Amino acid sequence: MNPDRYAAVAAAIEAQVGKVIVGQADLVRGVLICLLCEGHALLEGVPGLGKTMLLRTLADAVDVDFARVQFTPDLMPADIVGTQVLESADHGGRDFRFRPGPVFANLVLADEINRATPKTQSALLEAMQERSVTVGGTTRPLPRPFLVMATQNPLEMEGTYPLPEAQLDRFLLKIHVPMPPAEELMTILERTTGTHRAQVEPAAGGRDIAAMVALTRQVPIADHVARHAVDLVVSSHPQHGSAPELVRHYIRFGSSPRGAQSIVLASKAAALLDARPSCSVSDVRAVAHSALRHRLVLGYEAAADGVSADQLVDAILDAVPEPGSGIRGAP
Repeated sequence: MNPDRYAAVAAAIEAQVGKVIVGQADLVRGVLICLLCEGHALLEGVPGLGKTMLLRTLADAVDVDFARVQFTPDLMPADIVGTQVLESADHGGRDFRFRPGPVFANLVLADEINRATPKTQSALLEAMQERSVTVGGTTRPLPRPFLVMATQNPLEMEGTYPLPEAQLDRFLLKIHVPMPPAEELMTILERTTGTHRAQVEPAAGGRDIAAMVALTRQVPIADHVARHAVDLVVSSHPQHGSAPELVRHYIRFGSSPRGAQSIVLASKAAALLDARPSCSVSDVRAVAHSALRHRLVLGYEAAADGVSADQLVDAILDAVPEPGSGIRGAP
């Protein structure tokens, strides 16, 4: 796998997804970046914007095992990871056998993830972080590549359990799903209210994705580019001297080191998607919102004043200038 082949396969995947999903180029690119980094994705948007359809279409465009879990308050950990079942053996006795749950797939769609109870969330958290599950005292590895693509509705709070910060931190990117403009909505109507249904063909297999994930990590990153990612994360902490005034006033806790890791990994994938062999400062700044917005713990003042996480990331980007050269500290 080389950068040109990488970009060609990714473009083929995007083309297949585009047969079903109208527009939303940034959304599709963000989800694809998560796939190529083998990182988990969290999609947030009001109902009816095609979040589930996008993830299902992506699974059709990539020939890997796919499973969907509709999260509800009565969902139990065993419904996700699997359970031990007492079955009759061939010799006439009885034996416990493990029946794997839907998490034993390459691509797991966790629909309305914030509707599950904390107990179920903890089971999913182990799978997301360790890429393994423990049932009956035995730890079982999950198939690779493995990633969770989750959706949540930001409006309806009744019957939901907000995701804890520890679980939010495991998502590589949090991607907002916007309302499509009128022109795209017209196309959506044409595609979905008639008799024709687009056929999505697999554009890549499991081996292709595994090779692309490996190549993503091999992309070199210059010291000043990596340092810029670090400076953005450090400036998200209100107690740090480089934090802008808005951060000091509205943020209680800044991003964890996983924020810097997510920025760098996503930047590498973004560079390869453009067939470039190394990532740049512009790649870092382009993925900063998706990598940081869910890692900022806002205070009550932010809610009272209507200040969003994206506005605070904007303030951080404005306060941390782009490096002018490879020399640290250069104007």
